[in-house]
Amino acid sequence: MGGQCDAQGAQWALGKSGTARVVEEARVRSGARMARVIYPGRPVTLEFNAERLSLEVDGGGKVVAVRCG
Repeated sequence: MGGQCDAQGAQWALGKSGTARVVEEARVRSGARMARVIYPGRPVTLEFNAERLSLEVDGGGKVVAVRCG
C-alpha cells in the first residue's frame, strides 16, 4: 500500500535503469502509495501528490532524479 512519500529512501535508484523492478523497489523504500517514471520530452501532470514518487529518467533510461509529487 504505502502513503506519504519520502524521496530520501529512494535515492539509491539514481543511476540505475528505470525498470519496473527498480521503480517498485524505490516506491516501497520511499513509502509512497504510487510511483511514476518521467521520460524526456513526454508530458506529465503537474499537480503535486504527496503520495506519489516520481523518477525522472534520461534518454538512455537511467534514473537521474528522484522526488515526491
